[in-house]
Amino acid sequence: MKYEFKRVGVNLGPRSYNINIGHGLLDNASDFIKPLLPRAKTVIVTDRFVHDNHYPRLKENLEYQNIHCDSIVLDQGERTKSWKHLEYIVEQLLAKRIERNDPIIGFGGGVIGDITGFAAAITRRGVPFIQIPTTLLAQVDSSVGGKTSINSSQGKNLVGAIYQPSLVLSDLSVLDTLSKRDFIAGYGEVLKYSLLGDKDFYEWLDDHTDEIKKLDHETMGTIVKRSCEIKAYFVSNDEREHGIRAKLNLGHTFGHALETATGYSDTILHGEAIAIGYKLAFELSCMAGHCPREDVTRVSNHMNEMGMLEALKNLEGNLPSTDDMIEIMKQDKKAQGGVLNFILVNGIGDSFVTNQVDIGMVREVLEENLP
Repeated sequence: MKYEFKRVGVNLGPRSYNINIGHGLLDNASDFIKPLLPRAKTVIVTDRFVHDNHYPRLKENLEYQNIHCDSIVLDQGERTKSWKHLEYIVEQLLAKRIERNDPIIGFGGGVIGDITGFAAAITRRGVPFIQIPTTLLAQVDSSVGGKTSINSSQGKNLVGAIYQPSLVLSDLSVLDTLSKRDFIAGYGEVLKYSLLGDKDFYEWLDDHTDEIKKLDHETMGTIVKRSCEIKAYFVSNDEREHGIRAKLNLGHTFGHALETATGYSDTILHGEAIAIGYKLAFELSCMAGHCPREDVTRVSNHMNEMGMLEALKNLEGNLPSTDDMIEIMKQDKKAQGGVLNFILVNGIGDSFVTNQVDIGMVREVLEENLP
């Protein structure tokens, strides 16, 4: 079968790898994966939805090339990123006789990619792994950059490792099976890239909302490729997040606290939390005199046009108090010396990292936005 794909490189010397983006890649996955296998064997970690809807395509293609596949199937949802499930994956990998040079495959959304990558990092002191992301959020964000993790009761992603994949394979056709909520949550990460560092990309997104909502194939290819290019730039220049890569955390200080406070439940999805988080970051930036109100309004209007959650008061269920949110934020992994780091903005496409934030302003922004 003939197929076309676009390639984005993540340049990290001996740990460099390619992100391959196109339609129909699952049906041709062995073309990319087989050269990385020292023997014709792999284990695929996935979730129940992906196993039922997409796994047969991947398995058929690999087995057509005489590559033996085993699978480890997990429950869906953020709560899967736990010690219990991490232990289960590692024990299963060892039981299936995975050797040190055998790549394993994370086949699913951000949860599967994060926990599979962490399991790969610690199994036999490190086995290679391949990311095959199946959600928009995973294709544009979590599959790229090597951040692997599980959650703790103390906070989001506090246990993990930076461990780069050997390959990322993004088949755009799987996006057609996403629920509207999952798709819009993933779009939250797309919009984030434009807001933190590419105003031209924001203008393009703002001009193509109709095509985006229809999942137009060419439009989706452009979205995923550009998002990956932006992330690859930051990762290639600051792999360990000692400098500019921190800008990729726009919205995360608020967003991760919200996820933790709601118990990693379906009350709010990761992409929804990040979107609300960067809306709050824009509000805080405006209050601090950095960002013009016009840009806050433009972002709000775009989010409304796309049907995104932009306000805490739009959430259902029990929401945290302002005090709860601030206490959780103090455990954020970006905090240093007990001082919170925030990513704020001078406007659309112009972000910066600072620890000079008045906690009183943070409290005021939260109180204005909580119901």
